[in-house]
Amino acid sequence: MRKWIAWTSVISLAGAGLAVAALATNLYSSDKEKEPRLPQLTMDQLNDQQKSFASEILKVSANGIAGPYNSLLRSPDMGERMFKLLDYLRFKTSVPIRLNEFAILIQARLWSSEVEWTTHSRLAMKAGLPEAVIAELKQGKRPASMQPDEAAVYDFSIELSTKHEVSDATYKRLRDIFSEQQTVDLITLGGTYDTLAMLLKAQENDVAPGSTPALRPLPAH
Repeated sequence: MRKWIAWTSVISLAGAGLAVAALATNLYSSDKEKEPRLPQLTMDQLNDQQKSFASEILKVSANGIAGPYNSLLRSPDMGERMFKLLDYLRFKTSVPIRLNEFAILIQARLWSSEVEWTTHSRLAMKAGLPEAVIAELKQGKRPASMQPDEAAVYDFSIELSTKHEVSDATYKRLRDIFSEQQTVDLITLGGTYDTLAMLLKAQENDVAPGSTPALRPLPAH
């Protein structure tokens, strides 16, 4: 609303040509001057508890203490507990790694989370998820070439995340492939990566300064 008011005010004072130039200058200046909501922490800024937590993060993180860890370090007690949950969901889960990474990518795409997508698209491909499936998911499409287990994970994850419920038919298709434990692990994985995406989006640190987003926003569900 403020941008619209500013736009109409400039038009009334200087005419359409000057308005365009003034608006572009104003938007550029405000973007350049805007302070980050949570500035990126450095190791020398951390207290002893945060440093201990950061040392654990650095053992597994491809992004150092950036991304969601920049937020989690602000609440180290909670962050350490979340990190232990992530350790299970990433490395000890009962869900096969190919499908586990696919489920993370689905949440990354629903949130258009650049950090999650960049990290886990590489891991998903390494785990054996077909490049064509990743490419179509990136475009916001239901991948056409999924294997039956991939389709079961996709439909279950999308339905639960967008409709906030799961039909009997969708649940049965997943349970024909997944055990009870795998089903619970899959649900928890989706919710946890939703949380990480929310941290990234709310703190506006999901895209590195000066970089071009790889994901176009999806229509609201």
